Amino acid sequence: MINGCVPFSHQVAGHKCGINNTGVLQHPDGTILKQLQPPPRGPREMLFYKQVYAKDCTDKRLMDLQQHLPKFYGTWAPRESPHEQYLKLEDVTQRFLQPCIMDVKIGRRSYDPFASQDKREQQIGKYPLMEEIGFLLLGMRVYQINSDSYITHDQSYGRSLGKDTVKNGLTRFFHNGQCLRKDAISHNVFKIRQILHWFESQTQLHFYASSLLLMYEGSPHTVNGMMHKRAETGRQLLQSNGHFPHETQKSVQCSLTQVGRKCIQSNCSDLPHNLQHDRTVNGMYGGSVEEEDEEIGIDYKEENAGDVKMIDFAHVFPSDSADEGYIYGLRNLLATLEQILKE
Repeated sequence: MINGCVPFSHQVAGHKCGINNTGVLQHPDGTILKQLQPPPRGPREMLFYKQVYAKDCTDKRLMDLQQHLPKFYGTWAPRESPHEQYLKLEDVTQRFLQPCIMDVKIGRRSYDPFASQDKREQQIGKYPLMEEIGFLLLGMRVYQINSDSYITHDQSYGRSLGKDTVKNGLTRFFHNGQCLRKDAISHNVFKIRQILHWFESQTQLHFYASSLLLMYEGSPHTVNGMMHKRAETGRQLLQSNGHFPHETQKSVQCSLTQVGRKCIQSNCSDLPHNLQHDRTVNGMYGGSVEEEDEEIGIDYKEENAGDVKMIDFAHVFPSDSADEGYIYGLRNLLATLEQILKE
């Protein structure tokens, strides 16, 4: 690959472009490289990042938005192709040992106000329920404890979900093959509420075809909240003590008991009936696990338990009103997640 960059192993959705149609790349320093899309989408996304992260920015709304986005480190171009530009972004998954990741497109429509009629019809045809549901599951990777492997679902799975089954899709993302990670759901809900609060407080931008990246730690072996330096790729963004520069974090105590194939965890639930069926029919959650009784103490840091970031800004436009479409999607997503927590 170019200049030591490799395909990003945790991409779950999005455009595949650039060298060998690989999609998002990872730089040797640990950052993420997203190739600019053709005009006007690529330049529009680059301008959005530059405005939000401008050193002389005094707009409090944009400054508040920074906490919900990947950090932006400017643009990058390979020596061999200096005219091929990439956005250089934070790898928001790097704090996790076994990151579970889901890309959720938010809003009542996935086309912008300047889209042609053909484009509008094409986007509506892809998922007619978008206007009613307000979000679409574009892809996910979920770590399974039993088999020490990932299950993945792409956008075709998300588009197969209807009003009565979209909750099952979200449940599947938070299920590790043994139990439902309600602690991770709670942390993701907290982060989404913060994003909703930002949208309810601003009237200057509208977001179309933009996504939330939902994440949580899938590994039960995070010891004392220490973060894992994955792949040792020269992480220049790491501090010398192996931690990332975040504010003081609260510890959330979580104990996990494994009894054969059963998992009993505070904030965990038994395997839902519909997933039990999938497990039996498809073997999706199969895999060996030691037949032993073992008490494992886990000290999850708050940010390790879950995080949410906004991504994909090729269709962000100035406005003078609230972004009701995005707000509608956030509220519906929150309501569905909160319903899962109550069950």
